[in-house]
Parts: sequence; C-alpha cells; structure tokens
Amino acid sequence: MQPVYVTATAQCLPGAPVGNEAMVEYIGRLSPEAERLGRLTLRQNRIRGRHYAIRPDGSSDWTVAKLAGRAVRGVLAQTDPQRVGFLATATTQNDLLVPGLASGVHAESGLPPIEVASLQSVCASSMMAFKTAALQVAAGEHRAAIVAGAEFSSRYFRPGHYIGTDTMRADGTLPGDAEFLRWTLSDGAAALLIEDRPAERGLSLRVDWISLRSFADRFAPCMTGGAVRGADGDLTPWSLTGGAPEAARAGAFQLRQDIDALYRMLPVWMGEFMRLVDDGKIDPDAVDWFLCHFSAHSLREEMVKLATRAGCMIPEERWFTNIYDKGNVGAAAIFLMIDDLMCSGRLRPGQRILCAVPESGQCIMAYAGLTVVGDEK
Repeated sequence: MQPVYVTATAQCLPGAPVGNEAMVEYIGRLSPEAERLGRLTLRQNRIRGRHYAIRPDGSSDWTVAKLAGRAVRGVLAQTDPQRVGFLATATTQNDLLVPGLASGVHAESGLPPIEVASLQSVCASSMMAFKTAALQVAAGEHRAAIVAGAEFSSRYFRPGHYIGTDTMRADGTLPGDAEFLRWTLSDGAAALLIEDRPAERGLSLRVDWISLRSFADRFAPCMTGGAVRGADGDLTPWSLTGGAPEAARAGAFQLRQDIDALYRMLPVWMGEFMRLVDDGKIDPDAVDWFLCHFSAHSLREEMVKLATRAGCMIPEERWFTNIYDKGNVGAAAIFLMIDDLMCSGRLRPGQRILCAVPESGQCIMAYAGLTVVGDEK
C-alpha cells in the first residue's frame, strides 16, 4: 500500500448563518411549549448558529446531491479533474430511495465517467467513505479520489412532517427523541481530495490510518428514521406497514434519537479509544489537534469526564471544533472541521491530527490519524 494524502478541501454551507432566535422561522412553529423545549435543547447543545438549505416558507433550490456537488466542485477547482478516478459519498438520508447519492453527486460535479461508491449511515458514514476512498488510492486503483459528506436535515423538521401524526401531543410538542434533533441538526456539505502524493505547494495531510468499528451486536438502533416502533420496542420498517400514509401517521418518517441509549454508548466509544492506545495507533500526548465530532456540548462534557477518569484526556486546548457556529452537520461534520483547520493558518508540518466520529445510529466508533506534511508557506 502506498501513502495517501489529503491535498485539497472545500465546503458548501447554504444561505446565511441562522441564529437561535431565527431558527423557528425556518423549521416552523409547532407550539409555544415546543419552542420552550427548543430553548432547553439549545442550552444543552450550545449551538449558536447553523445553516439551512430551506427558506422560511419551507421551499428550497437545494438537494443533498447539489450541496455535495458544490463542495466537490470546490475541490476540483484546486486540481486537475482528469486525475480523479473515484468518488465516495456519505449522508444520513439521500434525496431519493433509488439511486444512490454518489450518482446524484456525480451528475452535479461536472466529472466525466468515474467509479463511485455511496455510503449511507449517520455521522460515521463520513469515515466509511473516507476509508473507502483512501484505500482505493493506497491500492493504486486510482491516482486521486474525492470523498464528500452532505446533509439536508432541515427538510424533515417542518411542521407538515409532524402535524396530524400519532406522535404529536395535545400541547403541540413531540417526544423528546424527536424534539432534540429538530433543534440540533443542520445542513451543509464538505469534500476532500485524496491523492497518491502531497500537494506541490502548501500543506497536505498524510493519512496514517483509519479505524471504524460497529457495536451493533450490543445495541439496538438509537437514531432512526423510516420505522414504526411498537409497544414492545421493536421497529417495523415503514415499507412493511399498511402503506406510506399509515406509516406517516405513525411518525415513521421522523428522525428520532434515544438520548438514554446515546449516553450508554459513551463508555463503549471510550473503550475503543483505549483499544487503539493499547495497539499503539493513538498516543494522547502526541496529538496536536483533536477533531472530535459531538452533537451537543453536554456530550462533550461527558466525554471529557470519561477520558479524564481513564487517564487519556487530550487537553481541551488541543480540541478543534466548529459545532457552536456551524451546527451539527452529521456526515459532513468531520470534513467541515478538516477544511476549517486546513484554512485556519494554525497547522505546521509534523503536527499530528486525531479525528473521532462517534455514531449513535446503532453504535459505531471511528477514528483517523493524520500527519501534516509539506511547506506551510
């Protein structure tokens, strides 16, 4: 396997930043009580701004494929498109049931015929796509590949997706597992160019390793969409109900996240960190920048407590995040952080970067080790 490098990055954030007070104008009003719960959620996640691909009336000129396609075009502007032979995409929910997102992004990118791969999960789909693209180049299948992550969550948070469903309460509120995500997720895309050589000028990131492990053998689904949960807790896919209208009334098409289950996953995620320390892949003292994806500040605080108790805490001054100003952009989040760090002017050759992407879908933990190389001038 030959070394591979991240040589260019780009992002697409639709529209102007939306502050907390303006959120409800975009995702729509359900009730005063729902807005009160929203303010409580915002105090938990401490997100101050985000971007939405919808307008206040719910209309949009965007799709998730167009968001990713714009980010891919930003990367292609920095290289020779003829070098690129592979495109991998990541998202939580595609625009269509069929075909895959990579086909839609390819159509939006301006690339000629190319090999593609569509990766779909939740946040960790970004790392699935990243590893797939990196391995293609490392194996010599292609000289260069592009990986893109994109989300368009706001389209599912409009009142029309809740009003008239069995999950809507008399006071106009939703179950907590639906309310939390409505006030947490946002839209955007980012892309990375992966090549078999460093960039001719400036800095690149050598991909030292990528590790991803599922713990679905230990956990039931935590973040879900497209299913009806029965009284016994079992999930029935919407397609196995009486039909789409019946599934919609039961709330099958709403994004849900079991917060209690999410917190039970934290020790498992930390255990995976410790495994990589024992394997020699991670040296906490040698990490210069820690890019950790988390959905809320309250989760970050729990991560800090666990890492401190385990004696493997990376000092918080080495943490790099943009969630407070750009929101939780799911499968695009880690690529947005990499792009922002690359553009920050704070990187120096030889620095080591550790990326961490936990996923609550059905418990996945992914890490990646990168090293800064090249000429900072």
